[in-house]
Order: sequence, then structure tokens, then C-alpha cells
Amino acid sequence: MANELFNRRDVLAYFIVAAVGASVQLIAGSVLQDWFQVTYQQALFIGYIIAFLAGFFLTKLFAFNAKNSAKTQREAVKFTLVSILSCLITVYGASFLNDYSTAAIGTHTIIIPFSVKEVNLNKFMSQIAGMGLSFLSNYILHKRFTFANTGFYEKLKALLNL
Repeated sequence: MANELFNRRDVLAYFIVAAVGASVQLIAGSVLQDWFQVTYQQALFIGYIIAFLAGFFLTKLFAFNAKNSAKTQREAVKFTLVSILSCLITVYGASFLNDYSTAAIGTHTIIIPFSVKEVNLNKFMSQIAGMGLSFLSNYILHKRFTFANTGFYEKLKALLNL
């Protein structure tokens, strides 16, 4: 069962898709904090939403062999539910780790070489850790729930009388 869940092709394809999403999220969060003066938690949340929009289509096209399925609406609903959980893990997990690391060891920053950009290592590493936890839960849930026929979508439609 573990080999079926974590087969090399799916993990690699999902990792590449997730890396694109993580890059978008990191860049958006940095730009939002630097240019628009939003808080760290707001930047995490908005960056996550921006990455989410591209994530569904990239995941459907390149991971889990779902590009030819005729269940896009169903998969979009499930993807959104999984992404809400993932967003909570990323935003609140990273915020918790940032607060904890700052209290425990203080704030550490570096200047990017050949630049004037100062990077808060506590925030950066906390965000990477939050995204890592989110990656693992997303992979399992998308493989076993979003892009699998579980009967959940039909039950949800019946519950909402749709």
C-alpha cells in the first residue's frame, strides 16, 4: 500500500508542481511584505491564495493522471477543501514556528549577496517548514481524496440539495 501511495512518478510530478506553487507563494509573500507593508501572516495567506489558483490546474494536468478526467468540477471542490486545510497548516504552522523561534533564539537576518534585500531567516525557515508539512498532507489527500472517486462529492451535493 505504501508503494502505491508513494510511487515515484506521482511523488516526482507532485513535487515539481508543488515547487512551482511554493516559489510563487514565497515570491508573492516577499513582495507583499516589502512593497505593500502587509503583515507576515497576511502575506502568507495572500501568497497561498495566489499559488492555489495555479496549483489546481498544474496538479490536474501533471500529477495523478487526472488531466483527461471529466470530473473537473468535482475535483475543484475537493481540491478547495484540501487547500483550506493546507492553508491553515501553512499559515498558522509557519506563524507558530516563527513566533516560537523568535522567542527562543531571537531574530536572525541575512543580506542576499549582491543585493540590498535583507531576509528574516526565522520567517523564511518557518514558512519553508509550514509548506513542507502542507506538502505531505496535500500529496496524500489529493491522491486519496481529490483525484479519486470517493463518493464524497455526491454526498455533498445531496446534502446541499444541488
